[in-house]
Amino acid sequence: MPSPAPASLANTAAGSSDIRTLALVGPAAAGKTSLAEALLHHSGAIPNPGTLERGSTTSDFDPLERRMQHSLNAAVMHLQHAGTSVHFIDTPGGADFLGQSLPALEAVETAAVVINAAVGIEPMAVRMMAYAASRHLDRLIVVNRIDAPGVDLAALLAQIQTTFGKECLPVNLPDAGASRVVDCFFQRSGHSDFGSVDDAHRALVEQVVEVDAEFVERYLNDGDVDASELHAPLEQALREGHLIPVCFVSAKTGAGVAELLDIIVKLLPNPLEANAPDFVNGEGPDAQPTHARPDPALHVLAHVFKVTVDPFVGRLGVMRVHQGTVVPGMQLYIGHGRKPFKVAHLFRLQGKDHVEVPRALPGDIVAVAKVDDIHFDAVLHDAAEDEHIHLLPLDFPKPVHGLAIEPKRHGDEQRMWEILNKLVDEDPCLKVEHLASTNETVVYGLGELHLRVLLERLREVFRFEVNTHPPRIAYRETITTRAEGHHRHKKQSGGAGQFGEVFLRVEPLPRGGGFEFVDQVKGGTIPGQFIPAVEKGVREVLASGAISGHPVVDVRVTVHDGKHHSVDSKDIAFVTAGRKAFLQAMHEARPIVLEPIVHIEITAPEAAVGDITGDLASRRGLVSGTSGTSGASGGAPGQMVVRGLAPLSELSSYQSRLNALTSGQGRYTIELSHHEAVPPSVQEQLRAAFKPHEA
Repeated sequence: MPSPAPASLANTAAGSSDIRTLALVGPAAAGKTSLAEALLHHSGAIPNPGTLERGSTTSDFDPLERRMQHSLNAAVMHLQHAGTSVHFIDTPGGADFLGQSLPALEAVETAAVVINAAVGIEPMAVRMMAYAASRHLDRLIVVNRIDAPGVDLAALLAQIQTTFGKECLPVNLPDAGASRVVDCFFQRSGHSDFGSVDDAHRALVEQVVEVDAEFVERYLNDGDVDASELHAPLEQALREGHLIPVCFVSAKTGAGVAELLDIIVKLLPNPLEANAPDFVNGEGPDAQPTHARPDPALHVLAHVFKVTVDPFVGRLGVMRVHQGTVVPGMQLYIGHGRKPFKVAHLFRLQGKDHVEVPRALPGDIVAVAKVDDIHFDAVLHDAAEDEHIHLLPLDFPKPVHGLAIEPKRHGDEQRMWEILNKLVDEDPCLKVEHLASTNETVVYGLGELHLRVLLERLREVFRFEVNTHPPRIAYRETITTRAEGHHRHKKQSGGAGQFGEVFLRVEPLPRGGGFEFVDQVKGGTIPGQFIPAVEKGVREVLASGAISGHPVVDVRVTVHDGKHHSVDSKDIAFVTAGRKAFLQAMHEARPIVLEPIVHIEITAPEAAVGDITGDLASRRGLVSGTSGTSGASGGAPGQMVVRGLAPLSELSSYQSRLNALTSGQGRYTIELSHHEAVPPSVQEQLRAAFKPHEA
């Protein structure tokens, strides 16, 4: 349930009531960045609107964004309109960059979902509406590009109401062939391209008064209520999702831009009116819900929703102030850190420009620079009792698209890790880890474009060159029956020789049993000081493999006999004898190659489930079940979850295949389940590839 709006605070300065915050979210190419430029220009924040083609927009200031001509990062901007301070965030629309767009929802009261009128409702719009609802944000739908040729705006509005609910009602309507818009909330009558304004106005008022019994009675008795009196029930309707305003705009021609600014100021909530964000105090099951109060006189609570790391400027933490007042010179703690940092400067962001400000009130979005310990999702505070307060975590999609990476220059491994960790700090949907099973460093992202941008940043920003290749599959070898192995190592080339003879037995262990080494030598045929050397030889094969070059698992090795020489026996002789005896036994014990099997969970539209299950079957996958989504945590209505098991080797570039099957609406997560034998044909391929290395 949404948290109740904070009660009116006697000590709250007027400044917080004059703040609005919103995030422009939605699909790529919906025109979010162009809309941001139009808002900035119309408010007087910038002299001329920039364009993507010229690379002159305020929000897309990164060289990569300018070259690719679309947003890759969330960018904070600010404008003033009608005495109100508006913070807004332009977010990327690609599914690969949810690590940038989702955190913006934690910094704002309103999610403005931008829809391209020429395209209609796209999957990312549905996804962001669901995420915003799960965070109890007010939602606003902005239909952009209403001047596009051939668009049917009335049909699009009907589609919006079918997809998102009848609570999506227009607060203005296109007029004069979409060359302008007319208000239908404060204005009771008039004409639009949709016909009379009267019906739209009546539907809005009826929707708003439904949340307040007193206004319902007045409406029934008087036949109408002045919209100027509906501020409180309007804010309640927005908080409860009982009303989702729809407005029309063309960022290109400017139609509806002034009206959108008025909607932001007059209708959208200030920090005192919106649902309080979901903070908790404590960890795990003992955590207790708590709420920040937007009172500038209380102790500070601020949340870091974005971190950037620049090789020249250093670390920049962008935060939303939820409680208290932040001023330069004060001491703030980072979470449960024991050492505070001093706020040297506070900056208001305008794209790449940093404007120093003297204070930040509840609702303000500001940045602090050169604080090494600041990190994404940190809560900054100035009171010891707040050290365990944090926001409920966002449900980010798990990065599963992997790429093995290594420095081009030998010896740069440490520097590579340092740079990768900086990039991971900026994006919660990036992950890097070293896989001991394949001795590779693998970086994981949400898709091919996500990782391509990471590689571009490595090269262009940090001047670091790397080699990449698909991650190796962590195959394993094991045996299926008992067998004996024997080897006599004898070397005589003048002077002291080498001699060691080993008899051993191998037998399979249950899957997951690991490795056991057993010494059953009797009578000192192999002296005790040489037994560790025999085990070392065996472990060399465990690491390098016997038939395909992959580690050996789930085997017991029992050394039961051997011979030694009083002069020529040495450790190296028994290492060699142990290794070769084990190799012989492995080849006699019907060895097999095991492959990793993963749990896979796919979320996709219901209509695509048949294609997905068929495709999984073609990849040697097994579907274990399907279920519907609840619509929370980013799950859209009409979507299904397909669960099953599949070989990891069959899921290379699976996201690309899933995009083709679901028109870009599918996503998946994987988690290691177990290892099982590969098909004989695959085992023969692996053995054949290993023979040259073995030789």
